[in-house]
Amino acid sequence: MNRAARMTSTASLVFLLGATAAHAEEIASVNTNFRFTGSDRVSVEAYDDPLVGGVTCYVSRARTGGVKGTLGIAEDPTEASIACRQVGPVAFKESLRQKSDVFTDRMSFIFKTLHVVRIVDAKRNTLVYLTYSDRIASGSAKNSVTAVPVPQGTAIPVK
Repeated sequence: MNRAARMTSTASLVFLLGATAAHAEEIASVNTNFRFTGSDRVSVEAYDDPLVGGVTCYVSRARTGGVKGTLGIAEDPTEASIACRQVGPVAFKESLRQKSDVFTDRMSFIFKTLHVVRIVDAKRNTLVYLTYSDRIASGSAKNSVTAVPVPQGTAIPVK
């Protein structure tokens, strides 16, 4: 593979990874269990859907404190809740898959991951967002769902 082809492949990969991952921004947190080495807390994070302009999702989830939490090796509890809202004009940056991961974040050093999945309900012209966690060996049935109706006259482009 020549240098130009490698650069094009690398640029394409970077674009695809960037287009499918959203960056969470912590809005606030509250302490739930005091520890001298760092309290457990519930954090509220916001992220903008990378492929749908005008939609922001808010995820609240438990975070483990203490020494392990500070070092990033604690396993966070599975509980999470989600609320997605239209915060501006809805604009699609490209066609959407019927179902795809929009955001993932680790909940433990290696084994547990939080997912936010976007599901297109074309019949109702609505975007449905689901949050759940999985684990290499076993996942959790604990989940939360929210929906954002797309304004009439704006069709959801589906691949």
